[in-house]
Amino acid sequence: MIDKHDVRDASERVSLASGDLLGFIKQVIAQGNARRLIVRKADGSPLMDIPLTAGAVAGGAMTLFMPIITAIVAITALVKQVQVEIIRQDDDRRF
Repeated sequence: MIDKHDVRDASERVSLASGDLLGFIKQVIAQGNARRLIVRKADGSPLMDIPLTAGAVAGGAMTLFMPIITAIVAITALVKQVQVEIIRQDDDRRF
C-alpha cells in the first residue's frame, strides 16, 4: 500500500504591540508546528524572516532559539506595533 502525503503550508498574520512579542513568539515555538516566522513593521515591511526546523522545535530545544528571540525583541523595540506572520505546516493525508 502506498501512502501519499500531501503537505501544504498554512499562514496567519497577527498584529500586536511590540512589548507582547516575546511571549507570543515563545508560545508559537512551544506549539511546535510553525515552520517560519516573519516579523513585520505595522506597514507590512519585513524586519526579520526566521526559519524554524520542526525537529528542533518539537524536541524542546527552546534554548537554541533564545538568541534569535532576543534579536527580534531588540529590533522591534524601536517600533510600537508589529505584525507576525506564522507559516505552519498543514498536513493532509490522502490515501
